[in-house]
Amino acid sequence: MSAIHKVIGTETEFGISVRGAPDFNPVLASSIVVNSYAGLRAKIKWSHEEESPGRDARGFGPEGGLMPDIDGGLVNVVLGNGARFYVDHAHPEYSAPEAFDPLEAALYDKAGEVVVTRAAEGARTLLEEGQSLVIHKNNSDGKGNSYGSHENYLVNRELPFGEIVDFFTTFLVTRQVFTGSGKLGSENGRQTVPFQLTQRADFFEEEVGLETTLKRPIINTRDEPHGDPTKYRRLHVIIGDANMSEVQNLIKLGSAAIILMAIEDGAIPDSLRLANPVDSTWQVSHDLDLTKPLELAEGGTATALELQGRYLEWAKKYAENTDLPESYSQVLTEWEGVLADLEADPLSTADRLDWAAKYRLLLDYRERDDLEWDAPKLKLLALQYHDVDPAKGLHHKLVEAGRIRRLFTPAEVEQAVNEPPERTRAYFRGRSVSKYGDSLVAANWDSLVFDSGEDTLKRVPMMEPLRGTKELVSGLLDSSDDAASLLRALGENDD
Repeated sequence: MSAIHKVIGTETEFGISVRGAPDFNPVLASSIVVNSYAGLRAKIKWSHEEESPGRDARGFGPEGGLMPDIDGGLVNVVLGNGARFYVDHAHPEYSAPEAFDPLEAALYDKAGEVVVTRAAEGARTLLEEGQSLVIHKNNSDGKGNSYGSHENYLVNRELPFGEIVDFFTTFLVTRQVFTGSGKLGSENGRQTVPFQLTQRADFFEEEVGLETTLKRPIINTRDEPHGDPTKYRRLHVIIGDANMSEVQNLIKLGSAAIILMAIEDGAIPDSLRLANPVDSTWQVSHDLDLTKPLELAEGGTATALELQGRYLEWAKKYAENTDLPESYSQVLTEWEGVLADLEADPLSTADRLDWAAKYRLLLDYRERDDLEWDAPKLKLLALQYHDVDPAKGLHHKLVEAGRIRRLFTPAEVEQAVNEPPERTRAYFRGRSVSKYGDSLVAANWDSLVFDSGEDTLKRVPMMEPLRGTKELVSGLLDSSDDAASLLRALGENDD
């Protein structure tokens, strides 16, 4: 067995409220937002026929598992950049297109913020006077509810799932030092703290499991590959915060991808198993000094920073002996820099980590206005950090002031809003939306369904995430004036 290329995707459920109408139905509000997006899109049915969210990677069948959320597909659009934008329960969700590498994945995640912001702007005309939409890229409403920011990584099916549990769990628990977006207080019955690193840690209750909304596990076992099931897994990572910072997203996605490749290649020599991974999860998040020792299953202790240092060294050694995409050099540089700065002075990372930027901001206001940690003003400021509206969001203000680093220019983000990635199947999906949107009737991640005017609908399978690229299909798309001619060309050209 050897490592396979890590195609990466993110999914973000955005918090939503209607100011001036506290009882406004969030499902309705989310539906209005999705339907109001004026960018390039195709409003089509999301096909659940080939999806299996109840299948468990531990070998359990779909019987008794979760059924697809059919209601969530009633308000669904596929965008010209290859993404899916829809209503998931009571939230607008942006599922980014499949990205070739972590830098591209971070870019298309940022594009999602722009998509949601513009959709909200379009929806404002449908609200009554005195009402306004507020959308946050965060993970908790402060009332005991947490919503997800998920990551997806393509993994070799030959890798035993037990090895993912053994070698990846401690990495996920300890990476919170650079993945958190910061949170005032604690929830879910956890120990009381004024501020913590992450918004999600308090809600994790199991080490391994299938659920994503109740009894959340550190390692999610959903076995829904969105590709050839004989070759691939899609590792669905639910323990992570929604990040505004572009640099932070790069480190989060890139470090996980390289560690997974190293696991596939047998290049992680020690599982570093924690004695109690669930308790360690919230303990790491509550440790603002980053000095709390965690008990290891084999005896002894180590801090989250020390354990991350071990992973970094293994990743660097692995990269030296492996031909990786260029962006992984940037990942390793940023990862090493952030760990060194966290050890020297955690707040020195406020230029690239959301939790540190937010913490520094709240400390400044506490000192200036003599505020307690539970002051309503601090709660408002903490929430406003995540407002996706550039005119109101405090993250955006810090970026404008040069206090938070960027990776992408506005022009690069704008291009990602409108155009698909060129090196994955998302290219075929996005270009099909832009050119044949009126003929698309259904979609999922691994197929498109066309109505070409014939008696039956035509499904185009897309089981290989690294096919359907610009290099492979741009000629066919450019030369096919309509869906019927595209389908004929695809039938003649099995590529």
